Amino acid sequence: MTLQKLFLTFGGAGLSPKAPATAGTLAALPIGLAILYYLGMETLFMLTLAITVIGIFEINKYEKETGNHDQQHIVIDEAAGMWLALMIAYSTALTMQYPYADLLAIVFSFAAFRLFNIWKPSTIGWIDREIKGGLGVMMDDILAGIAGGLLTVVLLMGLEKLF
Repeated sequence: MTLQKLFLTFGGAGLSPKAPATAGTLAALPIGLAILYYLGMETLFMLTLAITVIGIFEINKYEKETGNHDQQHIVIDEAAGMWLALMIAYSTALTMQYPYADLLAIVFSFAAFRLFNIWKPSTIGWIDREIKGGLGVMMDDILAGIAGGLLTVVLLMGLEKLF
């Protein structure tokens, strides 16, 4: 396996025979949590930004080589989207006063990101359909991550009102 394919499949997670996008998201979650815990939010943000930019260029090269757009085994975009959802949700959970808010932020951010990544409403779907190349592959997941993070914030705030 080439270094490029290792990067695009997020360490091989995208090579899962069933649900490669979910496998990529699941693989990204503990890595994102470890970076948050040990290195901080700023480091995770900068890493997300870096893999997004690098991902755009590497996907463009890979698509040119293979002749196919948005192949299922490319899941680096899922990692970037999951990390954005996680950062938005987790930073909100830290301000909550009820128990297990941080754990709920992790679970809800995963579920909400997958929801928007599969459903692809509005602009997310338009980007997925209309923008070709690495930019389209990465940006629909970036928007799904932001939407998933914001939905999680709404859920966390609603739970705070209940408790």
